[in-house]
Amino acid sequence: MTAQDLENSILRLAMQGKLVEQRAEEGTARELIEQIGIEKERLIKEGKIRKGKPLPKITEEETPFEIPESWEWVRLGNCISLLSGQDMTPDKYNDGGVGIPYLTGASNIEDGKIIINRWTDEPKVIAIKGNLLITCKGTIGVTCILTEKKVHIARQIMAITAICIETEYINKFLQLYVGVLKNKAKSMIPGIERKDILNAMVPLPPLDEQKRIVEKIEGLLPYIEKYGKANCKLEKLDKSFHEDIQKSILQYAMQGKLVEQKPEEGTGEELYWQIQAEKEKLIKVGKFKKEKRLPEITGDEILFDIPNTWAWVRVGDLFTVIRGSSPRPKGSLLYWSDKKTDNNWITIKDISAFCKDGVLSQTTEYLTEAGAELSTYVGEDELIIAVSGSTTGKHCVLGIEGYIYDGLAAVLNPTKIISSSYLSIFFDWVYEKLNAQKIGSAFPNINTDILKNTLMPLPPLDEQKRILKRLKNIMPYIHKL
Repeated sequence: MTAQDLENSILRLAMQGKLVEQRAEEGTARELIEQIGIEKERLIKEGKIRKGKPLPKITEEETPFEIPESWEWVRLGNCISLLSGQDMTPDKYNDGGVGIPYLTGASNIEDGKIIINRWTDEPKVIAIKGNLLITCKGTIGVTCILTEKKVHIARQIMAITAICIETEYINKFLQLYVGVLKNKAKSMIPGIERKDILNAMVPLPPLDEQKRIVEKIEGLLPYIEKYGKANCKLEKLDKSFHEDIQKSILQYAMQGKLVEQKPEEGTGEELYWQIQAEKEKLIKVGKFKKEKRLPEITGDEILFDIPNTWAWVRVGDLFTVIRGSSPRPKGSLLYWSDKKTDNNWITIKDISAFCKDGVLSQTTEYLTEAGAELSTYVGEDELIIAVSGSTTGKHCVLGIEGYIYDGLAAVLNPTKIISSSYLSIFFDWVYEKLNAQKIGSAFPNINTDILKNTLMPLPPLDEQKRILKRLKNIMPYIHKL
């Protein structure tokens, strides 16, 4: 329940006579209606208000709910005078404070207070202090009680003068009734007509009870405001809970706190040198190019403590990082096929659309043989990652082979000793850090050197497998939450 829902619930209780008790000594609404009739006749005779057309009687079938015996259902028009506004041409108003304020619509009302930015010394439709203003065109149903001595109102506003009833009670009623008014609004520019206000059915209590109802509601408003702030915080927590708990679990995994360490599984250091030995073999047989040695890891770079059996390494020490490439011009039938071919063309959109459980299974575009020759090939079970734009850091393991465009990079796993699934978990964890390292303003991106130099906590191989298994078991519960 939002704060507005809570306030509406309180207003409904008030209008049903359930917010405060009824007191016999306060009389009845029927007696009040007689007083209203007498006062209206006097105001009409004195020329202070116009005599309106008789309003239709309220039938029992029309009443939406029961009210106390001391209350009565009335048409709002029978206990108010309603003034419709009139627009002015620009030559009739000014911004220099000359004349009386000129109110044009909802922009002049904020949190129940008047904002004045125009004045006129030729007013024609004047609302006075104590009138209830309600916007009736554009943004409809915004209300406030006028505190200025006099103002001219435009046609986007109506002014209500209460007759023998509490103005603030009518204000509370209209705040609840605004939904009905909005449903009645017509045309491309929403608006309500005079008859929509005049014919509104109001549950009318005795005057003193009206005052007590208003006082009760006003007393509850600070609590509603506190509830609203607390509810906003709760909604933010609800929205971020899933993401935050996933981050926490990944953080635990990368810190070596998700599963226990087992001495018999060896160390991350031993695994690192095993990978280096395999890379050397691949270099010697020409399957893998020798790359420039990356800088030693310094103590200042270490992000947090890891288990003694783990090791900090750079991504580029374990994997090969290559950037995608795109044949030009895009869309040319020389490079892109209008039919499905064996040359899958993989883009960031495909990562968003077809990456299920961390694996990309299909694509929507295909290259010709000429296009494939100019593109970056990536084999099945390798990891690709977005390195530019708003999707930077999004990644998935390939369930197909294909060619990647230049907004993607491939993190190749030449030795296949570490599973690409564990690498994917690592990039889940480092996602925000990579985004923080984007360079460039027009087209923010991360280059391959940033990826190569990213630090990775490396556990022994069997522990990696146990981490993946634990995450696989945990994540379905997180998604359910």
